[in-house]
Formats: sequence, structure tokens, C-alpha cells
Amino acid sequence: MAHVNLLPHRAARRKQREREFYIQLGVAFAAAVVFLLLWGFWMGERIDNQNERNTMLQNEITQIDVRITKIKDLEKVRDHLLARKQIIEQLQADRSQMVHLFDELVKTIPSSARLTGVKQDGQSMSLDGVSQSNASVAEYMKNIEASPWLGHTELRKTEKSAEATRMPYTFGLDIALSRPKADQVADSGAPAGASTAATPAKPASTPAQAGAKP
Repeated sequence: MAHVNLLPHRAARRKQREREFYIQLGVAFAAAVVFLLLWGFWMGERIDNQNERNTMLQNEITQIDVRITKIKDLEKVRDHLLARKQIIEQLQADRSQMVHLFDELVKTIPSSARLTGVKQDGQSMSLDGVSQSNASVAEYMKNIEASPWLGHTELRKTEKSAEATRMPYTFGLDIALSRPKADQVADSGAPAGASTAATPAKPASTPAQAGAKP
């Protein structure tokens, strides 16, 4: 005789599966919560570590900025000292330059010419004078360009005056000043080309010396 099971086994199996599903769901949820907590803790540690590194880097940057500011201040002081040094060297060089310039003007001017005006502007000089002829002016320009302290010379003007008899020509020269080298300074006592200039006989009666006064 066949046995028939009248118990609701299908309903019981369905309930058993539901319980297993909810248990698995709860385990998965708990695992997800634990994972999120661990991940959040790990990320927090990383963020704190990065913040510490950022703070350390910021402190280093601040110290470097302070050092850079000090270096810039030192560079300004150095530039200021160099500028003062250059000014002092320029003044020392210019102090002796005028003596050499007037000495060269006296040495180079021929006896047939006389200066009436001298003007210096930086590294340029303007001369005005009178001469017996244009050849005397050309000779003067040649002597000037041969001088180690006087450089390139340009003729600004040359005119003949009907009133003057002894020195009828008036001239104007523009001279670019130059600084000689050490070996040229040693030989500046007798510059090349100065042999063509006449040597003044007496300081009191020489027109070259009287005209060289500013």
C-alpha cells in the first residue's frame, strides 16, 4: 500500500530557503559594513599621513621662502656695494684724467694754434680755438688722435675771420675721450705724434698754455 505524505513539505522547504537567504544577506551586509569600516579607517590613515606630509612640505617651503628673501636682500646689498665700488673707481680714474687731459692738450697743440674754450661732457670734449691756417688745425687733429688719452676727433667748424690778422681761422673740434692701457700710460709722457707739435718756449709767453685754461 502506498504511503502519502500529507505534511506541507513544500512550504517548509520554502521557509528554509528564505531563512538561508536572509542569513546570507545578513552575513553579506555585515561583511560589507566591516569592509567599509576597514576601508574608511585605512583611507583616514592615508589622509592623516598625507596631511602630515603636506604640513612638513609647507614648513619647508616657508623656510625656503625665508632663505630666498634673505638671498635677495644680500644680492641687493651686493649690487649696491658693487655700484658704490664702480662709482669710487670712476671717481678715482676721473681724478687723474683731467690732469692728463690738460697735459695732453698742451703737448699736442701746435705753436700756430691757440685754444679759446674747452668743454667736457662725460667722455666727450669740445674744443674751440684759433689758428693761422687750416693746416694747423689738421696738424692739431693728427696730434690729438695720436694721444693715448684723446681719441677720435671730428672737425665741427672752421671759419676765416677778416678781423683777425695773426690767427684768422677759428675752429671747433669734438673729441671722444679714451682711457689708455697700462703700457700706454707708461709712455704717455711722450705720445706718438707729439713730435710735430712745437714745444713751448716759456710758460708765460706761450699761447698754447694760455689758451688751454678752461
